Amino acid sequence: MSEKQKSNSGPVRGFEDLAVFQRAYRASLEIDRLCRGFPRNEQPAGGLAGQARRSSRSVCANIAEGFGRKSASDKKRQFSQFLSIAIGSADETRVWLRYAKDLGHLDDESWNRLSGEYREIARMLGALAKSWR
Repeated sequence: MSEKQKSNSGPVRGFEDLAVFQRAYRASLEIDRLCRGFPRNEQPAGGLAGQARRSSRSVCANIAEGFGRKSASDKKRQFSQFLSIAIGSADETRVWLRYAKDLGHLDDESWNRLSGEYREIARMLGALAKSWR
């Protein structure tokens, strides 16, 4: 897969150019906004809202960190490792969203949309990692 195929528009110069980063970032912002409506007891870092925010941000952070390290001597392995961690964070985000749905903090439509979005983000990350092996 060429660098151009990994981007929404043009060659990839930074992690912000990766289509999967852009998608994960938008989804993370949506989760942050949704979590603001969760009950007060779910707001602290260890609460449901805090956990969902953290894991969704972790997807973006691991893409960025892995991209930054891809210039190292073992670039393929390192970038793939960070993408694998990002996949785990995407799956973790789906778990927190499932809790939010089952506890009545998230409606079925939002759950279906966001769960599907994170499933697609994980798929995109897997394809990107495979292209770097």
